[in-house]
Amino acid sequence: MRTLLPLLPRPTRYLGSEDGSLRTPPDPCRARIALAFPDLYEVGMSYTGQAILLHTVNSRPGLFAERVYAPDDEAAAIMASHGARLSTLETGTPLAQCDVVGFHLTHELCATTALWMLDLAGIPRRSEQRAPDAPAGSQAEFGGWPLILGGGGITCNAEFLTPFLDVMVLGDGEFILPDVLEMVADFRDAGRTRRELLQALAAVPGLYVPSVPQARVERVFVPDLNAVDYPLRSPQAFGAVHDRYTIEIARGCTRGCRFCHAGMVYRPVRERSLDTLETIVEQGIQDSGYEEISFLSLSTGDFSALEQLFDRSLPCCRAEQVAISLPSLRVGSISPTVMAKIAGLRRTGVTIAPEAGSQRLRDVINKGVTEEALLEHVRELFRLGWDQVKLYFMLGLPTETRADMDAILDLCRKVEAVGREVKDRPGRLQVTAAVSTFVPKPHTPFQWDRQLSLGETRERIGYLKSLFKPHRRLALKFHMSEMSWLEGVFSRADRRLAQAVELACDMGVRFDSWTDRLDISIWRQVFAQCGIEADTYLDARDPAAPLPWDHLHPGVRKEFLLAERRRALAGSLTEDCRYGRCTRCGACEHEPAHHLNQATRDQAAPATILQDETEQAAPAKASLGDKAVQLRLWYETLGPAAYLSQRELAQVFERAFRRARLPLSFSQGFHPLPRVSFGRALPVGVESLQECLDLWLREAIEPAEALRRLGGRFPAGIALTAVEDIGPQKQVLDSMTDLYRLELPEEHPLRDRLPALLAEFLALPSSLLTVSGKKGDRTLEVRPMLATAEMIAPGQAELRLDWTAGYVNPLALVRHILRDAAPGSFRLLKVRHGAG
Repeated sequence: MRTLLPLLPRPTRYLGSEDGSLRTPPDPCRARIALAFPDLYEVGMSYTGQAILLHTVNSRPGLFAERVYAPDDEAAAIMASHGARLSTLETGTPLAQCDVVGFHLTHELCATTALWMLDLAGIPRRSEQRAPDAPAGSQAEFGGWPLILGGGGITCNAEFLTPFLDVMVLGDGEFILPDVLEMVADFRDAGRTRRELLQALAAVPGLYVPSVPQARVERVFVPDLNAVDYPLRSPQAFGAVHDRYTIEIARGCTRGCRFCHAGMVYRPVRERSLDTLETIVEQGIQDSGYEEISFLSLSTGDFSALEQLFDRSLPCCRAEQVAISLPSLRVGSISPTVMAKIAGLRRTGVTIAPEAGSQRLRDVINKGVTEEALLEHVRELFRLGWDQVKLYFMLGLPTETRADMDAILDLCRKVEAVGREVKDRPGRLQVTAAVSTFVPKPHTPFQWDRQLSLGETRERIGYLKSLFKPHRRLALKFHMSEMSWLEGVFSRADRRLAQAVELACDMGVRFDSWTDRLDISIWRQVFAQCGIEADTYLDARDPAAPLPWDHLHPGVRKEFLLAERRRALAGSLTEDCRYGRCTRCGACEHEPAHHLNQATRDQAAPATILQDETEQAAPAKASLGDKAVQLRLWYETLGPAAYLSQRELAQVFERAFRRARLPLSFSQGFHPLPRVSFGRALPVGVESLQECLDLWLREAIEPAEALRRLGGRFPAGIALTAVEDIGPQKQVLDSMTDLYRLELPEEHPLRDRLPALLAEFLALPSSLLTVSGKKGDRTLEVRPMLATAEMIAPGQAELRLDWTAGYVNPLALVRHILRDAAPGSFRLLKVRHGAG
């Protein structure tokens, strides 16, 4: 695919040259796995699980893990037209030549995209088609096909994928994946067959092999997170949905929300120690250069030593203007003191999940949140400077009534009233209710309950819209109801739906988790052709009848789930077992297996905090805005770096500055940014030997010292060539003339005609070029932009481009001179910035 980079949209999705990426396999390399994420690059690069597995595998001698993501439709069409197969990012290895292809199955709607990726790789979809009696190993070397593996949150019921996956991992991938790769290598080297390998893998705890009869498959988990390394230096995305350094502080949750699949199957709770996390925070900030870190777990606020973690993390975060975000918060789980410390760094978005509007329904789902606690929680948020609060609710929870829906509006109005009471400027206040449809997930107490039909969902959404319409300060947003419907069908599916997945893939269905891609009418057509009554999967189930996923055991016992369902219908609460009595759910077998920092939470803070605590949490912003020196950095962008956009390039440099511990000068305001100024953006696909930017520092540093610190801090293709102190200049001045080198390869059809084409263009009195932009098409006079052209070798010319009368993309200008030469058919290199 790398030869196609000039033709691909968003080429940085396919570079694999990010800082932190491992691009050289070990010698010898016993086994290679492609970690496949069935979505676009920027989504997959936000997934912490992939970073963990990448680090785990590559830390084992002789094993090598690479990444691969789904291309967009345009890129896939270009690949097909050139006969290119889907390949890994790091080394460009076709997936069919890997020993294992491991799919991250994070949600049910990624199924068709995973099959499509197999098609793009030229790998047969169905396990039975992948030569079971051929030697185990990759196609190229051993006559067989890669082992196709799946892992992630949905493998506790992914029966609709069983014909396509050779193996599924139930539980923590880092616990078992390296050993699977070792087994693949051993069987391959011994010349044993794929069928024999699958038989052996079926005997390994935590592995589900659909082609081999298994009465019961037990989930496996890492008992102590401190015993496994956490990635400090992962590949840094050239743009990601969540562009931050994510630190998993704990795994598992025992709050016992009865709708929550993850809260049931990821038990017990395991916390990383404070000492371990302090090291991860300090080294992670140093090695990554991100401006935000995120403390991740299923319920971050329930981390037993959260205040102590903040106290240890704040010094290095304040010094570099690094924000701390806490996803997955529940009401009352963070103290006012912790809120103040977050606000003192930078206020990121805040979402609170009461799930239901009424206290009765919150008790049914065991949310453990009272209205009083929620209002006190938002009171502190508003007092500490937040203006926008999002409340997350679900429609269709078991026993829901019209009164419960009315309570959603009532709760939002009370939150708004608290904001108007607290805020000095209530006009900026925004309260948003985000509503989605409840999906009864497998292995939860509600797995036997029904899901709303699509018609019922639309009716209830319409009712909520009518309730909220008169209230201008309250916003109402909905998760796509068709998406929730399809998720519900596949969440409780059996193997019969496999034919529907395959047919949908044949009909071009993919990226169903994107609202602009999901077309429910196609799925209706698919189900009809397969003779499947999809709505029956949403029906209530008989608690005494078998379920399609009964043979997969995630830890919690079925008897516990039934007991919790009875308690739900009675409106009874079940306490959190990590701080209370054992609920005998089965996840810990015979004794509690929780690994906590301390037996009680350290957030026993009063309801309010003193003003000086808030001020103490705030960094000294005035000093961060000082400007002691202005440096000009000269650098080159060659090879893969030529495909970085200006925005991506700016992000790369900012991270490098942070990693080099340069004392950056920051702007003022709500979101302080480093003071960096670039010159005219270099077009994507153009290399350069001389680019520059200006950087302001709040402390004086010698240019030579800045150059030393920044050495080796950049992705492949970017290198600093010089640093100079330019004094108090205001900005980088765009050059009016630049020197470029044009190179046509020997096979180029215009190579011999290049001197004549250049001479003809220079002889023209005028030449018009129409270019497209965000504001539409415009026609430019481009003849004066080529000042001189000199042949320096066969197929090579030096062009002096003059921007006095205007500017056009140099690639577009050269293609125009070469009579619309194909993109990527020539090389354009900027030799000098400002050629007189």
